[in-house]
Amino acid sequence: MSIILDKVNYFYSEKTAYEAHALKDVSLKIGDGEFIGIIGHTGSGKSTLIQHLNGLVKASSGGIYYNGQDIYDADFDKKELRGKVGLVFQYPEHQLFETNVFADVCYGPKNRGFSRKQSELKAFAALRSVGLPEGYWYRSPFELSGGQKRRAAIAGVLAMEPEVLVLDEPTAGLDPKGRDEILDQVAKLHRERRMTVILVSHSMEDVAKYVSRLIVMNRGSVLYDGMPKEVFAHYHELEEVGLAAPQVTYLVHELRRRGIPAEGVATTLEEAKQSILRAFSEKHGNGKLSGAAGMFR
Repeated sequence: MSIILDKVNYFYSEKTAYEAHALKDVSLKIGDGEFIGIIGHTGSGKSTLIQHLNGLVKASSGGIYYNGQDIYDADFDKKELRGKVGLVFQYPEHQLFETNVFADVCYGPKNRGFSRKQSELKAFAALRSVGLPEGYWYRSPFELSGGQKRRAAIAGVLAMEPEVLVLDEPTAGLDPKGRDEILDQVAKLHRERRMTVILVSHSMEDVAKYVSRLIVMNRGSVLYDGMPKEVFAHYHELEEVGLAAPQVTYLVHELRRRGIPAEGVATTLEEAKQSILRAFSEKHGNGKLSGAAGMFR
């Protein structure tokens, strides 16, 4: 599976007094099985970009190719594409509309032509995979908590057996425990199903922990595209566009400024721990390591 964007432009309210250039010559290749993070300040083009991936929004110019096929060809099956590239919106209540959760999750497979029995089997597997307890399956989706609604919305997309799962701010408004549960579940799905996952987030810590590739959007253009460590090495430049690096990146930098030889760019707590332990080992010898390690327990 691959998705290629070739010099994609998109204008809101094109050829009117309110015209806004939302995407500017965006070129990307998204490969099979990648776990990609997309970050950017509000209005940078993140949500507009991901809505192009399944044809929900049509580019003003440029091309988009799914497995080598132009999705704008007259004979291209957009319905099939939306089954293969599943999008979970930031506010799951916009996707949940049936009388109960199980019926809602069945809707996608039924809409793709599967029989009632097949749809129910797919819904059962999807709800189990997102960890939503069975006691909630036959409740109204509007009785669920924010985290439960997100699990239900993700299950509704997974029931269609997509090759790509696109998540727009899936942890917005959740407490730290709820955020970790959702993202751990997504990481498990990525690992077990080997599906491509694209995560839009405002949390630098989340993208640093989970993704292997990070795309930074700024004013409709791709500012950076690389491994998190490579991108967060430009934390000064990120600050100039209203973003930041994870807190541990600043911690390790501050230690270096104070003369402690903590090397490298740390983006996760584990990377910071290893960098600081190496620094203590070099400066004080191995005898001090147990005390330094205690700071991270």
